[in-house]
Amino acid sequence: MEDIEKEPKERIIDLAEERFLFSGFNKVTLDELSGELGISKKTMYKFFPSKNILVKTVVQMLMKSFEKQVTAITISEKPVIQKLAELMLFVGKMTGRFSRAFQSDIQRFTPVLWKEVDKFRTEMISSRVALIIDEARRQGKFRTDVHRDIVFLMFINSIQTIVNPEVLSKNSFSPKEAMYTIFHVIFEGALTDEARKEFLKYEISI
Repeated sequence: MEDIEKEPKERIIDLAEERFLFSGFNKVTLDELSGELGISKKTMYKFFPSKNILVKTVVQMLMKSFEKQVTAITISEKPVIQKLAELMLFVGKMTGRFSRAFQSDIQRFTPVLWKEVDKFRTEMISSRVALIIDEARRQGKFRTDVHRDIVFLMFINSIQTIVNPEVLSKNSFSPKEAMYTIFHVIFEGALTDEARKEFLKYEISI
């Protein structure tokens, strides 16, 4: 019985994720989703009594998936510069999935959830980047004349300041472009010449 009931719930979440990420969730209704999926409203409201619950479910599942994949990159046995390149590309790809409308809706209509998301992404990315920076320093791929803590703070503050709905709404660049630029400017400047070439090589080949 549980397997039978699980399938429509997964379909609801999958469609909601697709619709929410592309165009935001403010104008999407549960009735529209149930109609598109061909399921009854009773079934829809059985799993998700309100749209806020569905939004929170979608966001929390995205965060779990993000954490799993970022952790996998960080703890892999690959060369540290390759891990940095993979992390940049993955974070950029994931960030690119979030439309301005979706980010704006979270900040505007679910401020508590937005704080949770902002805290999660900052702490998750920063903790993994810190591990990679320290590994790069131990291997002599991080410039000795560049202070590790300053680089780290520049990175975190750049994400918080630039990759947020208010700033994105006032500029033409995308969240993905913002992430790529932050990674490139900060880490290309902090890596040794040899490590920088290695970073660019991995970025192209991945």
